[in-house]
Order: sequence, then C-alpha cells, then structure tokens
Amino acid sequence: MLQAGIKAPDFTLQDKDGKEVSLHDFMGKKVVLYFYPKDSTPGCTKQACAFRDSFSEYESLGVTVIGISKDSVRSHGNFATKNELPFVLLADPELDAITKYDVYQPKKLYGKEYMGVVRVTYLIDEMGMIEKVYEKVKPDQNAGEILEYLRG
Repeated sequence: MLQAGIKAPDFTLQDKDGKEVSLHDFMGKKVVLYFYPKDSTPGCTKQACAFRDSFSEYESLGVTVIGISKDSVRSHGNFATKNELPFVLLADPELDAITKYDVYQPKKLYGKEYMGVVRVTYLIDEMGMIEKVYEKVKPDQNAGEILEYLRG
C-alpha cells in the first residue's frame, strides 16, 4: 500500500470510451483515485453510485473522481451507462496502475486464497502528491467519508 506524502505514480489508461487518460492531465486539481474489484458487482455498484450521487459536490469543490478496475473498456462503458456514472472510469486489464498503487493483493473467499484488486482510495493533491489513503473502504461510505475530509 502506498503511503501519504509520496508522489502519486503516473499512468495512462483508456476510459470507458477508449480515450487515453493520464494522471498528469489533472495536475493542479485534487483527484479521488479509487480502485475497485469488478464492474457490476454489488459492492462496486454501491461505491460507484455513492460517488455518482455526490458528484456535483465533488465538482463544486474542484475535485476529479476517477475509478479504476481491471475490467475492459467495454465493461466500463456498460457499467457507466447502466448506473449513469458521470465520472471517469479507467480500464486497467494489464494491471499497470493497479500494480503501481499496490492494490493487487492476496484475498480470501470461502477459504481459498487468490490475487485480486483490493478496495483502496487515494486522495491526490494539486501537486500530484498522495494526501490521504483510505484502506479497507466500505463501499457505501467511501464517497461521504472523503467529502467530510475535504470540507475540513
């Protein structure tokens, strides 16, 4: 897990429309960078919809919201359309950003261990530094928790 106070690793990934998006495109703005396991699963849908429902407040604070999973561009397109998601979703099937942000870790399900994306959110400041790390995120509380912090 990356820690607060270090430079956020840059990356370039495709969004839900196949357009390339780089983290450095957002210099000068705060960025909520949230990693999640899989499109259209119950927890991931709850988390995405919570960010959707508070999106206008993030916008009014000048904060960009970006979600990343290892799903495909097409999967992201379907997920965004179905749930009317107004923020950036990036596809990372090659695990580029996922590896750089150390969120591909051992997980357990029904006693079996496997590698997967853990739910972690990074708040990146205007200078591209990690300001805050949210580990073991609760999907329905993450968006509100970050807004509370941003409001001071």
